[in-house]
Amino acid sequence: MEIQAFSNRLQKNYRHWSKWARRREISCYRIYDRDIPEFPLAIDWYDGQLHLQIFARKGLQPLDQTQQQQIIDTVAETLQTPHNRIAVKTRQRQRGLNQYEKTGERGEPMIVTEDGLRFEVELRRYLDTGLFLDHRNTRKLVREKAAGKRVLNLFAYTGSFSVYAAAGGALATVSVDLSNTYQEWTRKNLKLNGFQGDQHELVREDVFLYLERARRERRLFGLIILDPPSFSNSKRMDETLDIQRDQQRLIEGCLELLNPNGQLIFSTNRKGFKLTAELAQREGCREITQQVVPEDFKRRLPYRCWIFPAPSAKSSV
Repeated sequence: MEIQAFSNRLQKNYRHWSKWARRREISCYRIYDRDIPEFPLAIDWYDGQLHLQIFARKGLQPLDQTQQQQIIDTVAETLQTPHNRIAVKTRQRQRGLNQYEKTGERGEPMIVTEDGLRFEVELRRYLDTGLFLDHRNTRKLVREKAAGKRVLNLFAYTGSFSVYAAAGGALATVSVDLSNTYQEWTRKNLKLNGFQGDQHELVREDVFLYLERARRERRLFGLIILDPPSFSNSKRMDETLDIQRDQQRLIEGCLELLNPNGQLIFSTNRKGFKLTAELAQREGCREITQQVVPEDFKRRLPYRCWIFPAPSAKSSV
């Protein structure tokens, strides 16, 4: 392992991205993303702390404990960060709601700021931190589009899209997720930013069931965010979810809930995902991946993203 080459690349990256982030008043960003194949890491800076993920190496043996420790020591030395401020996780290829899985480690939440908004993150306790940095620009887009609209956030996770919608002047937000833990986290994030009250509704329900109920109740929204997991077989769901298989049902279910001028923002991190021909040919459907993926994530596009307009006129909300 050419550990010095890794250290040199890491130092160079940090100088570049830290300057880039300061100019944009960003406190959380990606420094390194598997730049060198021998060092399959993603390293994110969270306002003075590091979130380090070690990935399985395609076609290569996994890093052993000695190699992992050498890498962690090098990261600490190169970035002048104490070991107790580095959260280390190992990511394997797996199917399921990774962000819902606990690591078994104890951790303390911290508050970070993004675009003037505050979010609670937890770097150690769960596989994911509570704030997906790669959706930074998608959140900005939601804020730009939310004014005067009812906004529906499906698979809401910790509610960052709902916070941005509220900050953008949404009339109301509805955050749908099956996890009590993450719904409470959404509540905290909304409260951190001064958004409380009945106009910010948290719904603990299977998204498929919610879409059916909302259609029956003739609920309509001006903006819907659909960012589902690639796959889920959660025991709390009535059925499994496979986004490649279920995209048509989910997207069409959302489109039925849009008011005449409404829009759906759909994204997926499913590797090799293909939009069905029928969806791709819908009038007004356009892919916006290149516009929303932040610069610090463009080395490896983490997801794809589309906008769909309302399919036909409906009575306004």
